[in-house]
Amino acid sequence: MQPVTREVFEDLVEQALASIPASLQRHLENVVIDVEDMPDARTCRALGIDDPRRLLGLYHGVPLTGRHVEAPAPLPDRISIYQRNIERVCSTRAELVRQIRTTVLHEVGHYFGLDEDDLSELGYG
Repeated sequence: MQPVTREVFEDLVEQALASIPASLQRHLENVVIDVEDMPDARTCRALGIDDPRRLLGLYHGVPLTGRHVEAPAPLPDRISIYQRNIERVCSTRAELVRQIRTTVLHEVGHYFGLDEDDLSELGYG
């Protein structure tokens, strides 16, 4: 598959976010979604990942289930979506759209406190 422009990819990320039910969207506060080409070496080292091409997305922050009222106001949570890595695993535009949606929902799931097992059960693993 031919890579898409950053603008097209970001539009697909926005569409994936828009597919989240309104009842959950209203709880997505103080979250920044960044599209990057690939994870940097420091991120991979911190996660114990040898091959940076394996990581499609990453949630940076404290999940809602790990917060409490006495904690100081958190910095914005961040979700990184790695464009080149997602493009690398897709061979058609339809696969790209599906993989972006799956990756975005997977990382948003981490924001809501879901772990890898929970996400796999939901089909976002």
